[in-house]
Amino acid sequence: MVARTRSAREFLLQILVNILVLAAIYALISCGFVLVYRVSRVLNLAHGELMTLGAYGLYSTASLFNGSPLVALLAAAGLAVLVGVLVYLALMRRMAGENVLAAVLTSIALGILLQGFMLLVWSGQQQYPLRTLGWENISLPVGNARISAVAITLVLTTATVYLGLFLFLGYTRWGIRMRAAGQNPLLAAQRGIRLHGVYALAWGLSTFTGGLAGMLLACDSGLDQSMMVIGLKAFPAALVGGLDSLLGALVGSVVIATAEVMLIHYVDPLLADVVPFLVLTAMLIVRPWGLFGTKEELDRV
Repeated sequence: MVARTRSAREFLLQILVNILVLAAIYALISCGFVLVYRVSRVLNLAHGELMTLGAYGLYSTASLFNGSPLVALLAAAGLAVLVGVLVYLALMRRMAGENVLAAVLTSIALGILLQGFMLLVWSGQQQYPLRTLGWENISLPVGNARISAVAITLVLTTATVYLGLFLFLGYTRWGIRMRAAGQNPLLAAQRGIRLHGVYALAWGLSTFTGGLAGMLLACDSGLDQSMMVIGLKAFPAALVGGLDSLLGALVGSVVIATAEVMLIHYVDPLLADVVPFLVLTAMLIVRPWGLFGTKEELDRV
């Protein structure tokens, strides 16, 4: 009886660890959706592809700076920011003033182009950036549960990114400019805020956070084209929480991750890719603007 109780506790603890890690993954990805939408009111449906591109960027810099993993990581992070800024300047800037649907369709086209580009450059073969960096993903005990070193890093990175974003948006000059541009772009422009600079910054930060998620996922479980599916599954987390709320993205990620892990363990693992969209459908019926979203923004979506 004691052994059975202990086994049940170990199983429950492992489930909680799995929920924490999956929620951190979704939160780190979904904050990129929120950043772009909150500032420029664009649904970036190429976010999953940009996330995967960031992971391939780490694989390339790890090969280029062989023996210098920290340099490779910094170079990959810098490339992620640069790609986001270039995407806005070269493509999305032209959508300013156009119909919202045009910007959404442009992001879809961008995602398709990125898929083809990554397939041509890196092929569909699975890669292992962590091995190229020369590091090992050891398994660590958490009580009676297990968690990988990269998974712990991912959780800590997500917490750091959200804390940094809350402080940045609330207490820095550029953060306040981003909030102002998102709330009333015309008034912000009249007050001297350069909207294109703010939008480019939002895209850079969004691609940076997505790229971080992609890099950590690639280090934990390998890198291939299927990673884009994870980016797609994080989109419901942003919608459930509210597309214009970072706190909502965090809470929505916990809701989605909890439902997914519980159904995987107690119902059927084949439901993993379906659960986020089932939760999203239920939320759209009950509260279409999300848990922490703004009701007035619903017509924009």
